[in-house]
Amino acid sequence: MEIIGVLIAGVFIGFLGKLLAGSDKDDSPLWLTTLCGIVGALFGWIIYMAFGGDGSPGLDWTCWIVVVVCAAIPVALAVALVGHNKVNFPH
Repeated sequence: MEIIGVLIAGVFIGFLGKLLAGSDKDDSPLWLTTLCGIVGALFGWIIYMAFGGDGSPGLDWTCWIVVVVCAAIPVALAVALVGHNKVNFPH
C-alpha cells in the first residue's frame, strides 16, 4: 500500500512544481512535471529501500523526506530546462 502513497506524492510534487514555477514565461507541460514527480518519487522510494529502509510503525518520516526530495529534483530540472520561453529579440 505504501507504493500507492509514493505515486500520489509524486503526482502532488509534479503539480506543485508546475504551480510554483508557473508564470507567463513557463512553458513546461503539466504532463512532464507530473511524470518527473512520479519517477523521482519512485526512485526515492527505491533508494530508501536499497539502503535498508524497512519502515517504522506509523508514519515513516525518513522515507517521506527521501521521496519528496528525490521527486522535487527532476521536477525542478524539467522546469529549468524546458520551462522557459526563448527570448525573441526585435529585428
